[in-house]
Amino acid sequence: MTPFSRRLVLPLLVFLFGLAALGSAAILTLAPTPRQGTAASVGGSFALVDQNGRAVTDRDFLGKPHLVLFGFTHCPDICPTKLFEISEVLRATGDKGRDLRALFMTVDPERDTPETLKSYLGSFDERIVGLTGDRTAIDAAVKAYRAYARKVPLKDGGYTLEHTALVYLMDKDGRFIGSFNLERPPAQAAQDLIRHL
Repeated sequence: MTPFSRRLVLPLLVFLFGLAALGSAAILTLAPTPRQGTAASVGGSFALVDQNGRAVTDRDFLGKPHLVLFGFTHCPDICPTKLFEISEVLRATGDKGRDLRALFMTVDPERDTPETLKSYLGSFDERIVGLTGDRTAIDAAVKAYRAYARKVPLKDGGYTLEHTALVYLMDKDGRFIGSFNLERPPAQAAQDLIRHL
């Protein structure tokens, strides 16, 4: 073995080891999770206020599968896009889906009052329920769903938020089924949702 080839062996071995570790991590992360494992611990109890000022808990949404989306009304693109897509899916469920609900949980309770949520959600399907509360209650809900939200200051003195954009599909007992795919035709996504009724 020449000195030049010896110098290449160690970096090559390190690269291959790193590649194997990355592949293992990807498989573990992207593999479907069994119900008894991590997925079962996503979601849980919450006590919040809906867009009509009514106190609600997670128990109010049991009995039917439902979708959950974290977001905020000042969100420039992701939230309105996902809410529009959810509205299209709910409309595509027809009569079978009349009792279905989607929960839009704010991560910005300081600005997203019940009145603000009611006005904002007026542009979307009426089965989308806006939820807010005090900071402690919102943080508890974010944690229960293993979601993420972080305030990001803006140059003008205001702020925006980075947050989880996942749409959660919960079953009739409030257990996490998985991420709900909106990247397909509404009729196809609606059939998937109805399947869990």
